[in-house]
Amino acid sequence: MIHVAIVEDDKEIREAVKEYLDNQNDFTCRLACESVELFLKFLNADTPLDVILMDIGLPGMSGINGIKLIKEQYPEINIIVFTVYHDSDKIFQSLCAGASGYLLKNAPFSELKQAIEIVHKGGASMSPQIARNVIDFFQTPSPKERESVLTDKEKEIVMGLTDGLSYKVIADQSCISIETVRSHIKNIYKKLQIHSKAELIKKSFEGKI
Repeated sequence: MIHVAIVEDDKEIREAVKEYLDNQNDFTCRLACESVELFLKFLNADTPLDVILMDIGLPGMSGINGIKLIKEQYPEINIIVFTVYHDSDKIFQSLCAGASGYLLKNAPFSELKQAIEIVHKGGASMSPQIARNVIDFFQTPSPKERESVLTDKEKEIVMGLTDGLSYKVIADQSCISIETVRSHIKNIYKKLQIHSKAELIKKSFEGKI
C-alpha cells in the first residue's frame, strides 16, 4: 500500500485527487490539507506516509519552503510538486529543496498515479514540458563556458589568488612584477564590478568568471 498526502489549497482539486487515489488499488490518501502549516500539525513520525503531492503557491508558507522543512525532518518521504508553475526558477528551486518529481496540474490522473509509483520505487518523475525545461537548462552554456571578460593573464592571476598564493609568488610564476600583478587585479575588480579578494574568490567558486 502506498500512503499519499496532498497539500493543495484549491478544495476542488484537493478533493478530486484524494477521491481518485482512494479508489485505486494499493493507494490510500492519508492527509489532504490546504496549507503546509496545517499539514505539519498532523504529520509525525507515527504517520505512515510515502509520498506527498505538494502545491507551490500556497497560503502562508510556500510549497518550496515546505519541501525543505519536511525533507529535513522526514528525509525518507518522497515529495512531488503538483503545480501550475512551469518556469525554470520554480522547477530548480523545488528540485534543490528535495522534490523527487514535478508535475503540472493539467496532467491526467493516470500520469499522477504513475508518477507516485515511480518516486515510491526510488525514481524521479516530471511532466514532459518540465523535463524539456530541465534538458534545455543543462544544454545552455554555463557561465564558465561563456566568453569571459578576463584575459588569459588575468584568469591566471585569479587562479593564483583562489589558490591562496601571495602577490610575490604570482608575480614570480607569471614572470611579471608585483606592481603589474596589482595592476591586473585592479583591472579584474573593475571588469567584474567587485571590490575585494573575498568577492573574487566567491565568484570564481560559483563559476561566474
